[in-house]
Amino acid sequence: MDQYFVLGNPIAHSKSPLIHARFAELTGQSLHYERLLVPMESFASTLAQLLRDGVKGCNVTVPFKLDAFKAATTRTDRAQLAQAANTLLLRDGAIHADNTDGVGLVNDIQNNAGIPLAGRDVLLIGAGGAGAGALAPLLAAGPRRLVLVNRTKAKADALAARHKAHASMTDLLEKTELVSEDLQSLQGSFDVVINASASSLAGAGVPVAATVLKPGALAYDMMYGPAAAGFMAWARENGAAPRDGLGMLVEQAAEAFELWRKVRPPSAQVLGEIRATLA
Repeated sequence: MDQYFVLGNPIAHSKSPLIHARFAELTGQSLHYERLLVPMESFASTLAQLLRDGVKGCNVTVPFKLDAFKAATTRTDRAQLAQAANTLLLRDGAIHADNTDGVGLVNDIQNNAGIPLAGRDVLLIGAGGAGAGALAPLLAAGPRRLVLVNRTKAKADALAARHKAHASMTDLLEKTELVSEDLQSLQGSFDVVINASASSLAGAGVPVAATVLKPGALAYDMMYGPAAAGFMAWARENGAAPRDGLGMLVEQAAEAFELWRKVRPPSAQVLGEIRATLA
């Protein structure tokens, strides 16, 4: 039976085994998927052993997405733009890296929440790993304007510049205005506000003022469960439609599953089932 792992530290909380087991059941695929706690300094050696053992693929979570990117022998454009990988395909001694986080985010917003991004004004908060993974797929969705804001403007500028310089972005950026800002100079209001910062994970306050929300805006936190509660409450209090990142988790997993198995799982069904268990 083909074997897959999700690698991280910590990892016991991961819902990935549940999601992939359900994907396999619904698509008739035979595979085994489990969590693997990786010691902090042992990612490269662990991955090398999995490759020798004939493991077919891995998901990678905090704090190893940069390590996964560096370990790869080939990389997709979206992994290259993010400079991080959350999905690895292992074949014939080679490691192919992808980043499915951003496309998972976009699919959840457009397909599950039913909100098209084309022609919209979008605010992306955070230029760290989560924001880096989201930026290219958000641009590909064709918003009218995308503002990338970060506490340190230099980091936002560098991420925006990397995307503007990449050949795959040329046509997209003719349709979308990409602007980088710092939190202090941020102005205007947006149809979609996405929190990719570490604020929710750290239990900190929302890093932007409520004036960024247009009436009825989508306010999306990439975290889910208790970590997203503060951001979700802030969105409701200020007339926005809140959404957590559970759908992103399921949709990025669906992208990985399709890369590995060449079959698309019914992600919306699985998301509905998981939400029902959490209600």
